[in-house]
Amino acid sequence: MKFGYLIIYVSDVPASLQFFETAFGLTTRFLHESNTYGELETGETALAFAADELAAMNFSGGHVAAHSSIMPLGMEVGLVTEDVTTAHAKALSVGATEIAAPLVKPWGQTVSYVRCPDGTLVELCTPIK
Repeated sequence: MKFGYLIIYVSDVPASLQFFETAFGLTTRFLHESNTYGELETGETALAFAADELAAMNFSGGHVAAHSSIMPLGMEVGLVTEDVTTAHAKALSVGATEIAAPLVKPWGQTVSYVRCPDGTLVELCTPIK
């Protein structure tokens, strides 16, 4: 078994890709011509976005859309950076909402949390040394 990808269902795939490019410096690897599926360049494991309409096709019982939930969903995307404070500020400057400001944890790692306009919860953190 191998972890292949993470798909986040969103209302506007191109907007989510653009936000992640602008806020976090990731680049789009692929966007389907229908604009209902796209992937970011994140290394071996893809971070992908799919339209809520695809979720509706795949899950007959429906799904909880992150953007319509008042609280963040119980999962996060972790992005590792040497400068959490700068990355956090950049994300806020382009539309993210602060969940938790940068804080040095007891084990020495700096961590912060932001919520993207599409509802995705993102942890920004320094590498664990």
